[in-house]
Amino acid sequence: MASKTTGKKTAPGRSAGTRKAEDLMTLERFEQACERVSEVTLETKLVYSDYLSAQTKGKVYLKPENMQRTGAYKVRGAYYKISTLSEEERKRGLITASAGNHAQGVAYAAKAYKVPATIVMPTTTPLIKVNRTKALGAKVVLKGDVYDEACEYALQLAAEKGLTFVHPFDDPVVATGQGTIAMEIVRELPTVDIILVPIGGGGLAAGVSTLAKLLNPKIRVIGVEPEGAACMRASVKAGHVVTLPSVNTIADGTAVKTPGARIFPYVKANIDEFISIPDEDIVVTFLDMVENHKMVVENSGLLSVAALKYLDCKGKKAVCILSGGNMDVITMSSVVQQGLIRRDRIFTVSVLLPDRPGELQHVAEIIAKERGNVIKLEHNQFVSINRNAAVELRITLEAFGTQHKEEILKALEAKGYSPKIVRTNI
Repeated sequence: MASKTTGKKTAPGRSAGTRKAEDLMTLERFEQACERVSEVTLETKLVYSDYLSAQTKGKVYLKPENMQRTGAYKVRGAYYKISTLSEEERKRGLITASAGNHAQGVAYAAKAYKVPATIVMPTTTPLIKVNRTKALGAKVVLKGDVYDEACEYALQLAAEKGLTFVHPFDDPVVATGQGTIAMEIVRELPTVDIILVPIGGGGLAAGVSTLAKLLNPKIRVIGVEPEGAACMRASVKAGHVVTLPSVNTIADGTAVKTPGARIFPYVKANIDEFISIPDEDIVVTFLDMVENHKMVVENSGLLSVAALKYLDCKGKKAVCILSGGNMDVITMSSVVQQGLIRRDRIFTVSVLLPDRPGELQHVAEIIAKERGNVIKLEHNQFVSINRNAAVELRITLEAFGTQHKEEILKALEAKGYSPKIVRTNI
């Protein structure tokens, strides 16, 4: 089940004197970033969701950054950061670490500036992100199981080879580029009440929340993390940046153990509430997004939508940032299957029946009458010493949902079988 944390408010501007000039995210810099990133970004207009609005009794809009160049918002921060580098810094060559989306953003920006880029990616990075990064002309190095290990190696290479490191999130300049999303949201929907933003390391959340509050302090900004990698929530609770012992989530783009220290004060000051989402919710949200909006959104990008059911949006205008859509088909297939299982659209039932001719046909007729669709059968004759007394039949079925599933089970029960739901393995 999801959990929430509310942050304590201490406006970043009040402590600006203690920060380096390059660490300041000001309205002037956001405006500059908006002009700069418009050179390479696509216009991702808000999409009104009838389905989500009906569920929440509010007005829900989607900010489809999954439709952005490189398939994610990361091109904004990467391009803006690289545009602010000196000619000498760019010519040395760029290097970064990324689970995939920032990698493509840096590779795209490096190509635009005609400079070399090396990207260190975790070995668990989806193949689509690796291949697309290579296609943009970057050199890809696979190292470590999670982002943090890849980042450590990238910093090592940067020091050894004199490369310019472009951090994926812990850089206020990068975060300023990401925050341009908030400017677009407010320009298109000036009366927005709530913005929901996914959190990994915190760059997107820092930029979006800071600019949103600068434009309209009344906007509530909700940060959403995967339950298995809620490093920012843990840090805010502790009052300082902490490192999780491990991360475990299907939301690979937000699988970060340590949030950014430089952007942490902005997140702590401007995020009104934190919600952590279990992987199970992400799975069914993926299915909803495909069926109701015909959109492919990666697991990390779905966090903002999954959080809606834990938030009171009644009578409010809420915008969910869909941060990316880079997802390989194998992962997509697995998530769809698990989503169908969790929605009771696919289930497996075990029944015991005598080992005699006609029994299997009888069970099949009951299921057919209830409009169930059999997709797999497993017949186990060795469940009992006395085969004449009982053999086990495991049937994997397609149904229309929970109510239909219950109707099929009741029909089998009425005919003398004792159906038991067992784990589905497709």
